[in-house]
Amino acid sequence: MKNSSSGFMDITPAIPEGRQVISAYGDGRFRISGTVWEQPVLVFPTRTIPWEVSTLSDVTEDSLAAVFSADPAVEVLLLSTGLKMALPPPALRQALQARGLAFDVMDTGAACRTYNVLVAEDRRVAVALLPV
Repeated sequence: MKNSSSGFMDITPAIPEGRQVISAYGDGRFRISGTVWEQPVLVFPTRTIPWEVSTLSDVTEDSLAAVFSADPAVEVLLLSTGLKMALPPPALRQALQARGLAFDVMDTGAACRTYNVLVAEDRRVAVALLPV
């Protein structure tokens, strides 16, 4: 943190250059590193890609193939659930656990904020975002 000329403490995390940062979400869209996405997306530290799901019930192990094949490997997956936190299907939770992937499920707003913190820490994180 650093002092600004206004006397406030700047709490904006220092994001490593070239990293994807989620700056806004809502109204069915996301703004990620200056690009507006009007669909679900998978966000990795260095890229954002379309995610071909519509709802939490559409999320399967196959829909997360890009996460599992990422290089370098993802160490933490954040799974957003929309406006409110909801549990993903048991089969998906079991598949993620079987892969040994650390994951957390949260509402979309919390997932966006948590992703930004983890990417600022230079963690190998991915977030699967459903719009709100």
